Amino acid sequence: MIKVVCSKDNKNITISGHALYDDYGKDIVCASVTSIVTTTINAILSFDNDAIYYEAISGKIVIEVKKDTRETRILIRNMMNLLTELSETYKKNIKIC
Repeated sequence: MIKVVCSKDNKNITISGHALYDDYGKDIVCASVTSIVTTTINAILSFDNDAIYYEAISGKIVIEVKKDTRETRILIRNMMNLLTELSETYKKNIKIC
């Protein structure tokens, strides 16, 4: 199961685990999470390279907001909304904590 742990202020987010929806390379839940998170990180960095710190470590992504800008807040909120929608459809594969 993928676990998304987010602080109340959306400034520290950790995404870890594996969806286990299907075989490696065919897992649509994993692909969706990867796509949502990667797109969000790239969008934030396109506004300001120093707005966030992120690190991808085997099976885990950590995002820390360094600059609380309007764009960053909107993009992080959008990411969390998309991940929440995904978790409502695939309850056994992704959990928002």
